[in-house]
Amino acid sequence: MIIPGLVSVTFRKLAPAEIVALMVRAGLRGVEWGGDIHVPHGDLAKAREVRDRTVAAGLTVAAYGSYYRVGLSEASGLSFDKVLASAAELHAPTIRVWAGGAGSAETSPEGRRQVADDLRRIAGLAAAQRISISLEFHANTLTDSVDSTLRLLTEVNHPNVYNYWQPIIGQAPAEAQAGLVPMLPRLTNVHVFHWPAVGVRGTLAEGVAPWRTYFDTVQKLPGDRYAMLEFVQGDEPEQLVRDAATLTQLLAS
Repeated sequence: MIIPGLVSVTFRKLAPAEIVALMVRAGLRGVEWGGDIHVPHGDLAKAREVRDRTVAAGLTVAAYGSYYRVGLSEASGLSFDKVLASAAELHAPTIRVWAGGAGSAETSPEGRRQVADDLRRIAGLAAAQRISISLEFHANTLTDSVDSTLRLLTEVNHPNVYNYWQPIIGQAPAEAQAGLVPMLPRLTNVHVFHWPAVGVRGTLAEGVAPWRTYFDTVQKLPGDRYAMLEFVQGDEPEQLVRDAATLTQLLAS
């Protein structure tokens, strides 16, 4: 089953209580709480407060969006121990991370090994807490392409490392669909948005056709995962409500 949800940093200016209320109004069910603003790394009291508020509203914590840069953050002052402690307090099933700080073409073999080694390390730490690690499929990281993502998963070779998926902005839907298929075996969650071009945010209703194809593919997988809205047009709460209605209709069909 694919469960409709929201990435909390879609609304950085809203407090967690406001985000929870908006999600309830929009009919969304799972939330990825961001570690850079809504649930700061290592603030366990805040994590506990947000978790309780989420559950009390009948919602679930889908993930912890940590913004931990694998291979870099530890040396920059962000300890994965703090990230993991917050995720555990949230009862998050997975921690979203970024694979390094540069694209696959710009990263040296040594830099790639550094990312793989750290990813293997944090995957083991998270496994002890029964929390998985999910790589965001994101530009300017080692998961900027399908080939590089699959190569990294092979290099790390750890059963607790998974991947997210989202369409590459500006890519033709047929190409995006072709890239989604090999990502399915390790897929946890999907980030949902419709950008017709770089920097141009559309409504999800305008992207119904490709997203119907993507969801038809993902629905064939066993188990549950979340499809979480982000990047809504104009950062407007009312647009989220409209996009959520579209998302719910897509998943129901």
